[in-house]
Amino acid sequence: MHRPGRGYRIFQGANGVILTLVVAVTLYPFLTIIARSFSGERQIRAGEVTLWPKGFNLTTYKIVFQDDVFWRSYGNTVLYTVVSTAVAMVLTTIYAYVLSKKELRGRGLLVGVAVFTMFFTGGLIPNYVLITGLGMKDSIWAIALPNAISVFNLLVMKAFFENLPTELEEAAQIDGLSTYGILLRIVLPLSKAVIATMVLFYSVSFWNSWFSAFLYMDRTELMPVTVYLRNLIAGATTGGNAGAATDQLSQAAANIQSVTIVLTALPILALYPFVQRYFVSGVMLGAVKG
Repeated sequence: MHRPGRGYRIFQGANGVILTLVVAVTLYPFLTIIARSFSGERQIRAGEVTLWPKGFNLTTYKIVFQDDVFWRSYGNTVLYTVVSTAVAMVLTTIYAYVLSKKELRGRGLLVGVAVFTMFFTGGLIPNYVLITGLGMKDSIWAIALPNAISVFNLLVMKAFFENLPTELEEAAQIDGLSTYGILLRIVLPLSKAVIATMVLFYSVSFWNSWFSAFLYMDRTELMPVTVYLRNLIAGATTGGNAGAATDQLSQAAANIQSVTIVLTALPILALYPFVQRYFVSGVMLGAVKG
């Protein structure tokens, strides 16, 4: 059995050290946020909290869990993310599949139109006027439709579809399948990796998005949890809403931001393990022309 050379072993060691440092730098802020969310007011204000909670305290979690505004905002975020991701996946998949056909007339123009939007946009005010004029303010469509197609995701899916064997589609055509039948019964079952990757990309994007809702939603009951969190960071607290006592208010003011960040990030962190095995292969197969 051939043993790896000295240079390769050095590379492996250096690579391991670098990756360990990257992981540490990446995890440190989030672990600190988690520790602060479970820490006491005095320890937080004294700057004693780093990677481990000090003065363990669940007061703020109890206050947030009792806040109806938080749970309504949370429900809005789940709804917006699910619907917007579904709309984005349908539109992106269809557009990418069409662009993957080299025999399509005007294919270069359609690709150019998509790429053009990566560098040039209509601007904030024209977009606001358009959304308002279409009657989409205070509705889920103001969030879902303007951001329905990410050009980066579109190009990755297009490249993935181009790499699929054309013989499969030709055989399906001979068997009498229509274009939609080929897409639904042949192409999509072979594209689970890239689809799972795009679902992750879109869901994370819509879950973390706050500006569209902040801009187009005037009614408080329609706000997602990210806008709720933004308002907390801007200076609002949930203590008054929960009718908390003075000491509870002080505790909540000390770590309310950390608590809501943890609660907001948990669903996306829970989603990732289910699509992680598709993630790398989906991106690489869609990004490298084979």
